[in-house]
Amino acid sequence: MAGGSDKIDYVFKVVLIGDSAVGKSQILARFARDEFSLDSKATIGVEFQTRTLVIQHKSVKAQIWDTAGQERYRAVTSAYYRGAVGALLVYDITKRQSFDHIPRWLEELRSHADRNIVIMLVGNKTDLEDQRTITTEDAREFAQKENLFFLETSALEATNIENAFQTVLTEIFNIVNKKNLTSDPQSNNTAPTLPGKKIIVPGPAQEIPKSKTCCTTS
Repeated sequence: MAGGSDKIDYVFKVVLIGDSAVGKSQILARFARDEFSLDSKATIGVEFQTRTLVIQHKSVKAQIWDTAGQERYRAVTSAYYRGAVGALLVYDITKRQSFDHIPRWLEELRSHADRNIVIMLVGNKTDLEDQRTITTEDAREFAQKENLFFLETSALEATNIENAFQTVLTEIFNIVNKKNLTSDPQSNNTAPTLPGKKIIVPGPAQEIPKSKTCCTTS
């Protein structure tokens, strides 16, 4: 196997949610392409990027979805969350309102997504420390209460972006492998009870990797 790049063992769908302008698209660009743009425009509708990583000697394709945080695009929700096995719930450490809205985003996420979804709370823009309005302690306390992972990041400085995605993807990987020990792999085609199972079938049965050329952005 040449570098393992031609064989995808798993595809995990991860969604980015949170208010508009908290940096979701920048987090995605930094993780997927190692890019950052100061004149980023608001995302209209939905877009996704992919990146393949190796976790415990398995090839894992992360399919990261980004949506507009504005209210008028809320109709996208159920399709957006369908099949998601991980989520980054993002707020801006300098904007109190973006943190105050987190419980509402979390409620929406939990009502639309698989109940076993792995969620990480992300406080973005640590490069603006002098403008901080939400303390790390407050956010950590909220994350512990809601049983979420938590990290502070800077898409601009590339701080903790890799770490955030790696943590979520590794946790999903571990959950899936625990399930695989107890479930019959042949049963994946029989109406799964968890929406997430559709996206985490091992490679050969997975349609997504075949369309590698369909979704690259110029």
